[in-house]
Amino acid sequence: MASELETRVLRKITMRIVPFVMLLYFVAFIDRVNLGFAALTMNKDLGFSPSVFGFGAGIFFLGYFLFEVPSNLILHKVGARIWIARVMVTWGIVSGAMAFVQGSTSFYSLRFLLGVAEAGFFPGIILYLSYWFPTRQRAAVTAIFMAAAPLSTALGSPLSGALLGMHGMMGLAGWQWMFIIEAIPAVILGFVVLGYMTDRPEQAKWLSDEERSWLVDTMNAEQAARPAEAKHSILRGLADIRIIALSMVYFGTSAGLYTLGIWAPQIIKEFGLTSMQVGLLNAIPATLAIAAMILWARHSDKSGERTWHVVGACVLASAGLVLAGFATTVIAVIVALSLVNIGVSAAKPPLWSMPTMFLSGSAAAAGIATINSIGNLGGFVGPSMIGWIKDVTGSFEGGLYFVAGLMLLSAILTLALARSQRPAASPAAASQH
Repeated sequence: MASELETRVLRKITMRIVPFVMLLYFVAFIDRVNLGFAALTMNKDLGFSPSVFGFGAGIFFLGYFLFEVPSNLILHKVGARIWIARVMVTWGIVSGAMAFVQGSTSFYSLRFLLGVAEAGFFPGIILYLSYWFPTRQRAAVTAIFMAAAPLSTALGSPLSGALLGMHGMMGLAGWQWMFIIEAIPAVILGFVVLGYMTDRPEQAKWLSDEERSWLVDTMNAEQAARPAEAKHSILRGLADIRIIALSMVYFGTSAGLYTLGIWAPQIIKEFGLTSMQVGLLNAIPATLAIAAMILWARHSDKSGERTWHVVGACVLASAGLVLAGFATTVIAVIVALSLVNIGVSAAKPPLWSMPTMFLSGSAAAAGIATINSIGNLGGFVGPSMIGWIKDVTGSFEGGLYFVAGLMLLSAILTLALARSQRPAASPAAASQH
């Protein structure tokens, strides 16, 4: 039974931190996937084939991959406040510059630079939350934070569709206005971060002395309980077999997530709908995913079970992608995309609760960044393969089946990881599965 002090502190830090980092991720995710809406008119304006568009959409993750681990290690050293502010201002500038793409070369270059600019943001926030929230609350808090991704799709889709309607104003196309307008919040929030964010519990002047002491003691006790070799070794975070396995699991979920973000608007558009109609329909699956994600994570925290919560969600997403492949009506497509959204979103919080249970300090910074950087290469492979397969076959079907296979592989790897760890795990460590 939680004490009154514990309840009060957790409520305070949740209200102070979680809505703000949700807002940051909301803006980040819009800037990352609004390309899917730009494509409704941009591809024709610039003469991009599905292969060119798919590769340009995916190359973001190559830049992300190369700079992810260094970025997260810098954050661990200089503090989240300064580094997250830097990340947001630079990605906002690059995202806005997407409005001035002229051809495939500038398209590829700016998407790569956007990945470089944003590298470190997501794993940095995951690491940041591990400084403030005890393990037993972390999956639920992570879920609320990550709900910003489907929320950005739910709210950002109609917004992006509406901004495309600004076509011709001041001589700019609608997709150019969309990039410019949706980039502005990132730059503004980058400066807000400097004044609002607190790096560590020890510096939280907005907590009373008693509250701050309880939180610092609790987090220090958790860190002390971890094996000594897990606390400071960067190589431990990079080379731990569990980190590599979780990276490959995340690879499949990222392929599913960015297949939705990049290609779903065009899949829906094939039924002859307007950009605004596409925006409204694309919001439905994401809205359903928000509730499912939070409820699933709470159930995972309450039961203490992680493995089957990841496996079940991945299998559901895989089934949804298969259904989307042979759906012949817009209603069937929205139902299928809803299953994919729910599965992909629900898999992530229990997955992200795992690495900080066996790594901390620099090892956790490197481990989380490794999972995110390797895993996010799925965001390159999924959208790129769908574009290439569509060019070859003229249909989205084969690409959707390919990504469904990756989601199924994630489920199998999660089971294999749990089975391999069980015999050697201590009772405490076993509880994470």
